Formats: sequence, C-alpha cells, structure tokens
Amino acid sequence: MHFRSAKKSASDLYMNEPVETDKDGNALTIMDLLDDGSDINEQVDLLIRSKMLYRFIEQCLDPRETDIMIYRYGLYGTSPHTQSETAEKLGISRSYVSRIEKKAVGKLKKMYDSTPF
Repeated sequence: MHFRSAKKSASDLYMNEPVETDKDGNALTIMDLLDDGSDINEQVDLLIRSKMLYRFIEQCLDPRETDIMIYRYGLYGTSPHTQSETAEKLGISRSYVSRIEKKAVGKLKKMYDSTPF
C-alpha cells in the first residue's frame, strides 16, 4: 500500500525543491529558474490602484476633466500626449489644459487620501 501511494507522488515537483546548483555551488530551485524578476505584490498593488483610479475618474471628474486626463496620461489603453497636443485636440489653450488637469489631479488625490487601504 505504501509503495502504491509513493508511486503516485513520485513525479510531483515542488517550487522550493533544489534542481540544480549555480556556479558558486548554491542550490537553485524551480522558483529561482522561473522567476522573471517582477514582484507579485507590486503587480497586485498596481492593479488595485489602477482599478481605483478608473473608478475615481468615473465618480468625481466631469466629462471635460475625464477627457483631458485620459488623453494626457494615456489611460484606457491610449498613448499619452503633451499639454499642447491635448489643447490642440480639444480646441482650448495649453494653460487651460494645465488648469483643468491640476484641478482633476487634486480631486483624484483627495479621493485617494479619503479611501482607506
């Protein structure tokens, strides 16, 4: 019976199981070999904050502020543009784009500051 159960798990691999050694003689695990250098915690945090940003944009910005933020910062899969390009697209002055952008960023910062993590 013991041999049958051992046979079932004989081909199991574990992420922290040493599979090789590096040039200094340190054990390398499967996790070391598969690691792409990115931090999963940072990726999850970025995803959460991104979803919050999109929700805050929908909740607190008016349509003009939303258009400017999307165009300026390349949100929703678009490419970012300069204030001059944004002003030209919307038919307003660059300084007006700057004022609207500053106001919108302030609103979004206020929403972030009032939201507990």
